[in-house]
Amino acid sequence: MAEVHELHEQAEKTRENPELIGATFTMSLIAVLVAAVSVLGHRAHTRTILDQTRAADAWSEYQARSIRSHNYDLFTDLLSVAHVNDDAEAQKLKDRYASEQQRYQREQDAVEAKAKRFEASAEEQERQAGRYDLGEVCLEAALVITSITLITRKKPFWLLGSALAAAGVLIALSGLWVR
Repeated sequence: MAEVHELHEQAEKTRENPELIGATFTMSLIAVLVAAVSVLGHRAHTRTILDQTRAADAWSEYQARSIRSHNYDLFTDLLSVAHVNDDAEAQKLKDRYASEQQRYQREQDAVEAKAKRFEASAEEQERQAGRYDLGEVCLEAALVITSITLITRKKPFWLLGSALAAAGVLIALSGLWVR
């Protein structure tokens, strides 16, 4: 909001100096770009957090399945050393536990793959967010440097701010192609 108020004040001064209209317009454009890139960065960071949470949930599920599989393994071991009154019934239990162990192993493999996909996605989103953040910093610096034009009435600050803004836009755009 402070940037918008400052732009209004500078617009009043620009009426007195028409040669500064270009710099003022550039500042307005840069302010809009800062807002847009900022939103992209926030969304990328949010997606990163969501994917990290999903990965953590998947790893928790993986661990739970691992514990269950291990419990069935322990029961099978226990049946092989314990005195059993009914060998046929004990064999049924061993077969059922072995079947459950195999099922949990298959499910663990699928959950592990899912967790790794979420982790990879979170890393990609974080790299993308980094590009957006760097682009936003360049655009904010460009806005400040361009505003110096209004104070000093020297065109090189406008050109430097414009160049930095262009770099910020290119850096932010490069976030769209991060993989």
